[in-house]
Amino acid sequence: MDQQTPCPAAQSGAEHLVCSHCGAVSQGIPPTWTCSVENGSRHYFCDDCSRANLRAIEGRLDSPWW
Repeated sequence: MDQQTPCPAAQSGAEHLVCSHCGAVSQGIPPTWTCSVENGSRHYFCDDCSRANLRAIEGRLDSPWW
């Protein structure tokens, strides 16, 4: 359950991720962003969105709920 999964952005050489909630763009590969798998696809959330919605993320609610 607590398995480490590699970041696909790190594997592909991509340097920018976009927050799925607010649209913020990362500068480089952000080690502090949150990755959530919803319906089989990965969603990345910036620090601010992750902090604001921490309880919903820990409760495994899909992002449309918050």
